Amino acid sequence: MRAMSTLLWVTLSLTLAACASGPISRSDAVGFEETGGASYYAMKYQGRKTASGELFDQKAMTAAHKRLPFGSKVKVTNIENGKSVVVRVNDRGPFVRGRIIDLSKSAFQRIGNTRDGVIEVEIEVLR
Repeated sequence: MRAMSTLLWVTLSLTLAACASGPISRSDAVGFEETGGASYYAMKYQGRKTASGELFDQKAMTAAHKRLPFGSKVKVTNIENGKSVVVRVNDRGPFVRGRIIDLSKSAFQRIGNTRDGVIEVEIEVLR
């Protein structure tokens, strides 16, 4: 009985992980919404190559997301103050539990205070 319970638990966990971790197609991305933490890139990443191949620029309105297609335009809204910014996905990440998007410092500053480090946001894919 215990082996059966363990097997069921493992199967359920793998199924849920597979559903949540795959890339989202461009056609399925439009209208996609998600809520969670947003952080911003440290200065040490300035000028480094992103997963899309372009160089990271703290002054650009860009972001990293684990699953959205590169080039997706995403509206990011700070839940606490209602401020929004539109960014373009050009990198992968964040890889920290509870965080759904990493923003360039410029994008983060438009909707929140960098001293906070992480803010709760809602994201919506525009295109």
